[in-house]
Amino acid sequence: MRAFEAFIERKSFPCLGAKAALERRALDCVCADDISSASSDRRIAEQLQSFALQAKGDDVFISLALLFPGSPLLSEIAFETALWQRLRGIHEIDRTEHNWDSNVSEDPASPHFSMSAGGKGFFVIGMHPRATRRARRFRFPVMIFNLHSQFETLRADGRYEKLQRAIAARDVMFSGSTNPMLADHGQRSEARQYSGRSVDEDWVCPVAPLTRNA
Repeated sequence: MRAFEAFIERKSFPCLGAKAALERRALDCVCADDISSASSDRRIAEQLQSFALQAKGDDVFISLALLFPGSPLLSEIAFETALWQRLRGIHEIDRTEHNWDSNVSEDPASPHFSMSAGGKGFFVIGMHPRATRRARRFRFPVMIFNLHSQFETLRADGRYEKLQRAIAARDVMFSGSTNPMLADHGQRSEARQYSGRSVDEDWVCPVAPLTRNA
């Protein structure tokens, strides 16, 4: 956990939201094992449900990071598949107690999609050793869950666009180029951004649709 916190604490790390969450002690870290395995899905789902329950509607800069230090070294495509397998596994457990957040879509192809757990929407950021983007490259796989509602709160009070511009500028300094996958919620599906892999316009989710009726 400390190694991951140190990664975010680096002065050059571009994500100001993650830095703010860590500084406010609002970045919860949970250790699992292998991102390719379903063995930790129930514990992960329960942690996400608890996190969602405790979060207030106007909370900003709060995140839950799932760390998978026991994972094998995966290619970008293999990591993307494993990430979506974990999201699918979390949903299969979560759906027995919670509906999908009605503020976001269940369809990964929809521009209004967000992952849902504990009845609340989340934007997911994947990190792993072989990520092309330097800001997504960590020594073992990580999945960071950011509440969808906090982005709406930031938009409402006028901070969102300024924050996004600052992060984008820092990412260029850190990674050497702009991230081609960035898009605001409602423009195109955020699911395309989750793994960090640069994907084509015809990208489809690598697992079955995350729907309650699947």
